Amino acid sequence: MTAQRIVRNPDILCGKPTIAGTRISVECVLERLAAGNSVDALLDEWPHLTRDDLRAALDYAANAVRGERELPLAPKAA
Repeated sequence: MTAQRIVRNPDILCGKPTIAGTRISVECVLERLAAGNSVDALLDEWPHLTRDDLRAALDYAANAVRGERELPLAPKAA
């Protein structure tokens, strides 16, 4: 599913992974979800996207970090 919905093109957003046929990056989807936006809110904002597009973005991100070595987290600000 991901391979058909997530693409990279050096002419679109400098080659960042995007949802096919759009200029919406996987990064943007993740940032919006991390900020607390719901899937329904994203679909309202981008009505041309589908739930499968958003799932593909999440799947792409999961695959991107799978197998990475553990990195230390930045210390919390006091």
